[in-house]
Amino acid sequence: MAKLSLARANKMIREAFAKAKELEIQPIGVCVYDAGGTLRAYQAQDGTSNGRFDMASGKVRAALAVGAGSRWMQNQAGDRPHFLAGMGATIPGGILPVPGAVVAKDLRGEIVAVVGISGDTSDNDEACAIAAIEACNLTAVAGG
Repeated sequence: MAKLSLARANKMIREAFAKAKELEIQPIGVCVYDAGGTLRAYQAQDGTSNGRFDMASGKVRAALAVGAGSRWMQNQAGDRPHFLAGMGATIPGGILPVPGAVVAKDLRGEIVAVVGISGDTSDNDEACAIAAIEACNLTAVAGG
Protein backbone atom coordinates (compact mmCIF):
# COMPACT_ATOMS: atom_id res chain seq x y z
CA MET A 1 0.00 0.00 0.00
CA ALA A 2 1.37 3.40 -0.98
CA LYS A 3 2.10 5.76 1.90
CA LEU A 4 0.37 9.08 2.39
CA SER A 5 2.32 11.62 4.41
CA LEU A 6 0.63 14.18 6.60
CA ALA A 7 2.34 16.91 4.57
CA ARG A 8 0.79 15.60 1.35
CA ALA A 9 -2.63 15.22 2.96
CA ASN A 10 -2.46 18.81 4.19
CA LYS A 11 -1.37 19.98 0.73
CA MET A 12 -4.46 18.30 -0.72
CA ILE A 13 -6.63 20.25 1.70
CA ARG A 14 -4.92 23.56 0.83
CA GLU A 15 -5.40 22.86 -2.88
CA ALA A 16 -9.06 21.95 -2.39
CA PHE A 17 -9.61 25.22 -0.53
CA ALA A 18 -7.85 27.13 -3.32
CA LYS A 19 -10.17 25.55 -5.90
CA ALA A 20 -13.21 26.36 -3.75
CA LYS A 21 -12.10 29.99 -3.62
CA GLU A 22 -11.58 30.03 -7.39
CA LEU A 23 -15.06 28.59 -7.96
CA GLU A 24 -16.59 30.95 -5.38
CA ILE A 25 -18.60 28.13 -3.79
CA GLN A 26 -20.02 27.57 -0.32
CA PRO A 27 -17.50 26.77 2.46
CA ILE A 28 -16.32 23.16 2.34
CA GLY A 29 -15.00 20.53 4.70
CA VAL A 30 -12.21 18.33 3.34
CA CYS A 31 -11.06 14.98 4.70
CA VAL A 32 -8.14 12.97 3.38
CA TYR A 33 -7.93 9.26 4.13
CA ASP A 34 -5.11 6.89 3.24
CA ALA A 35 -5.69 3.73 1.19
CA GLY A 36 -6.26 1.70 4.34
CA GLY A 37 -9.11 3.91 5.50
CA THR A 38 -7.23 5.91 8.14
CA LEU A 39 -8.07 9.58 8.44
CA ARG A 40 -4.89 11.57 7.83
CA ALA A 41 -6.28 15.13 7.89
CA TYR A 42 -9.50 17.14 8.07
CA GLN A 43 -10.18 20.84 7.91
CA ALA A 44 -13.26 22.95 7.32
CA GLN A 45 -13.40 26.47 5.99
CA ASP A 46 -14.88 29.18 8.17
CA GLY A 47 -18.64 29.18 7.83
CA THR A 48 -18.94 25.51 6.92
CA SER A 49 -22.31 24.14 7.96
CA ASN A 50 -22.83 21.37 10.47
CA GLY A 51 -22.26 17.72 9.58
CA ARG A 52 -19.72 18.24 6.80
CA PHE A 53 -17.12 15.89 8.29
CA ASP A 54 -19.66 13.08 8.53
CA MET A 55 -20.92 13.65 5.00
CA ALA A 56 -17.42 13.87 3.48
CA SER A 57 -16.38 10.74 5.39
CA GLY A 58 -19.48 8.88 4.18
CA LYS A 59 -18.48 9.68 0.62
CA VAL A 60 -14.96 8.39 1.34
CA ARG A 61 -16.26 5.14 2.85
CA ALA A 62 -18.28 4.56 -0.33
CA ALA A 63 -15.23 5.22 -2.52
CA LEU A 64 -12.90 3.02 -0.48
CA ALA A 65 -15.40 0.16 -0.56
CA VAL A 66 -15.33 -0.02 -4.35
CA GLY A 67 -11.94 1.51 -5.19
CA ALA A 68 -13.50 4.25 -7.30
CA GLY A 69 -14.82 7.73 -6.70
CA SER A 70 -18.19 8.11 -5.03
CA ARG A 71 -19.77 9.21 -8.32
CA TRP A 72 -19.56 5.52 -9.30
CA MET A 73 -21.80 4.71 -6.35
CA GLN A 74 -24.36 7.30 -7.41
CA ASN A 75 -24.36 5.83 -10.92
CA GLN A 76 -25.29 2.43 -9.45
CA ALA A 77 -28.36 3.72 -7.62
CA GLY A 78 -30.81 3.19 -10.48
CA ASP A 79 -29.73 -0.30 -11.46
CA ARG A 80 -28.51 -1.68 -8.14
CA PRO A 81 -30.42 -0.10 -5.25
CA HIS A 82 -30.14 -3.27 -3.15
CA PHE A 83 -26.34 -3.18 -3.51
CA LEU A 84 -26.26 0.38 -2.16
CA ALA A 85 -28.64 -0.45 0.65
CA GLY A 86 -26.55 -3.46 1.59
CA MET A 87 -23.34 -1.45 1.61
CA GLY A 88 -24.93 1.22 3.73
CA ALA A 89 -26.07 -1.38 6.22
CA THR A 90 -22.79 -3.28 6.45
CA ILE A 91 -20.10 -0.58 6.34
CA PRO A 92 -19.56 0.93 9.79
CA GLY A 93 -20.57 4.58 9.73
CA GLY A 94 -22.56 4.10 6.54
CA ILE A 95 -21.96 5.54 3.10
CA LEU A 96 -23.05 8.60 1.20
CA PRO A 97 -23.25 7.50 -2.46
CA VAL A 98 -22.98 10.88 -4.15
CA PRO A 99 -20.07 12.64 -5.89
CA GLY A 100 -17.52 14.35 -3.71
CA ALA A 101 -15.00 11.62 -2.85
CA VAL A 102 -12.25 11.01 -5.38
CA VAL A 103 -9.61 8.28 -5.35
CA ALA A 104 -5.98 9.35 -5.77
CA LYS A 105 -3.70 6.87 -7.56
CA ASP A 106 0.06 6.96 -8.07
CA LEU A 107 1.95 6.17 -11.29
CA ARG A 108 1.78 2.42 -10.53
CA GLY A 109 -2.00 2.63 -10.30
CA GLU A 110 -2.02 2.07 -6.54
CA ILE A 111 -4.48 3.94 -4.38
CA VAL A 112 -2.66 6.50 -2.24
CA ALA A 113 -5.60 8.38 -0.78
CA VAL A 114 -9.24 9.30 -1.04
CA VAL A 115 -10.21 12.96 -0.76
CA GLY A 116 -13.76 13.54 0.46
CA ILE A 117 -15.45 16.94 0.36
CA SER A 118 -18.82 18.26 1.45
CA GLY A 119 -20.21 21.77 1.54
CA ASP A 120 -21.47 22.78 -1.88
CA THR A 121 -23.08 20.83 -4.71
CA SER A 122 -21.73 17.33 -5.18
CA ASP A 123 -20.28 18.33 -8.56
CA ASN A 124 -18.40 21.28 -7.03
CA ASP A 125 -17.21 19.15 -4.11
CA GLU A 126 -15.88 16.64 -6.63
CA ALA A 127 -14.17 19.36 -8.71
CA CYS A 128 -12.30 20.55 -5.61
CA ALA A 129 -11.21 17.00 -4.77
CA ILE A 130 -9.94 16.43 -8.32
CA ALA A 131 -7.98 19.69 -8.23
CA ALA A 132 -6.45 18.74 -4.87
CA ILE A 133 -5.31 15.35 -6.15
CA GLU A 134 -3.95 16.59 -9.46
CA ALA A 135 -1.98 19.36 -7.68
CA CYS A 136 -0.12 16.55 -5.88
CA ASN A 137 0.83 14.88 -9.17
CA LEU A 138 -1.55 11.98 -8.63
CA THR A 139 -4.29 10.62 -10.88
CA ALA A 140 -7.84 11.46 -9.83
CA VAL A 141 -10.46 8.70 -10.25
CA ALA A 142 -13.91 10.19 -9.80
CA GLY A 143 -15.74 7.04 -10.80
CA GLY A 144 -17.89 8.53 -13.54
